[in-house]
Amino acid sequence: MEAPGDKMATTHAEPSNTVSRPPVPKRGKHGKPVAMARFGSASVPIYRCDSGGRVRFALSHYRDGKRLRQFFTSLDAAKKEGQFVAQRIQGGMQHVTDLKPHERDSFKAAETMLRKTGIPLVTAVEDYLRARDLAGTESLTAMAGEYGRLFKKVVRHAAIPEVVAEMLQQREQDGASNAYLRLLKTTLNRFAARFPGNIMEVDTHQIDAWLRSLDVKLCTRNSMLRCIKIFFSYARSRNYLPDDRKTSAENLRIAKVVTDNMDIFSPETMARMLHNSPADLVPILAIGAFSGIRMAELNRLDWSAVDLERRIIELRAGQAKTGSRRVIPITDNLAAWLEPLERNGLVVPSVKSHHRAVSALAASLKIEWPRNVLRHSFISYRIAKVKSADQVALEAGNSPSIIFKHYRELTTEEQADKWFAIVPKDGQWENQPTVGRRKRRVKSRRRVIK
Repeated sequence: MEAPGDKMATTHAEPSNTVSRPPVPKRGKHGKPVAMARFGSASVPIYRCDSGGRVRFALSHYRDGKRLRQFFTSLDAAKKEGQFVAQRIQGGMQHVTDLKPHERDSFKAAETMLRKTGIPLVTAVEDYLRARDLAGTESLTAMAGEYGRLFKKVVRHAAIPEVVAEMLQQREQDGASNAYLRLLKTTLNRFAARFPGNIMEVDTHQIDAWLRSLDVKLCTRNSMLRCIKIFFSYARSRNYLPDDRKTSAENLRIAKVVTDNMDIFSPETMARMLHNSPADLVPILAIGAFSGIRMAELNRLDWSAVDLERRIIELRAGQAKTGSRRVIPITDNLAAWLEPLERNGLVVPSVKSHHRAVSALAASLKIEWPRNVLRHSFISYRIAKVKSADQVALEAGNSPSIIFKHYRELTTEEQADKWFAIVPKDGQWENQPTVGRRKRRVKSRRRVIK
């Protein structure tokens, strides 16, 4: 009888289409490597190992003072990895050889794709992860296409402080008034300090939250919002923002301010102010009280616009707040106040000192000086006199609805007659009060009329 081993060997025939395989290198003599992977002066030995009838090839090298071994099923795979390890050793980068072959291939492919952009791999991955987090389940490609459609006309991305500086410089070159420039600078510089980043990254809710966090009155907050709206409109006109959609500031509404209680002077109070006023303060008081012109408009007014023969004051478009030409009639009593004055140059030569002197005069007479009191008084008495909101709106540069809503029936026609009958007193032009620099008080050389 044949031995079991021989029988088993003779009952299994060799397949007729056996694929030829490359010869397996023999074991190195006395434990020597069967191959060496070299790069420059660095070399990594490759050993042949037999285990359970299977042939393996091992790389042997050191990293961080420890001997490491990697096993492969083919000599070619071992040589390929050995050359990479030798290259890293030669370049002093042995610490990154812990990447697996497929991980290293992915790494090299990613670096190749990014090479033409100049973006480091780590930066690209970080940017992708941020975008992925913001996009949620949406397609990043679809979102990028939509972004490109919306912002294709944006010439460049700009930081808010940069656009603010550019806008203020242009406004100054265009001849904007000092008061307007101060308002823009105060508001926009604070806005730029709070939001120093890209202008397209500020949204409506951030602007609203910032304005509400400020310890300012409602009218001040509205004024700041108007400046910010102007700023965003400018940015859009300069292609810093897309021109086919609303800006972040446009979506915010001006808050409603209750102005039912208008502070106005009585005819008696106004007469005391004028009759105790020196000649250089008469233009501010008389024109403000009897023409309704805004103080900002008065500060820009030249005497050449005051025509006593035709009895009109002509505000050019660049002087009026509304940006449109306005003609204001000169009443008889206003003409009586203006005729004796020297009318050359600006009506208010020194805005700061003259308005400070008016406040000091009111304080010396113990008269409170509410904001815009002269304009409010004129409109109230004028509508009581002419009975037409449309006419007063044209003269005051306001809308008829505002005139009708806030100024109607605040006074009587009899009081209006007294208001427009205030004329200079005897010895009016002899008043020579001076303003103390320290306490800003008015010291009159004449007796104050009560």
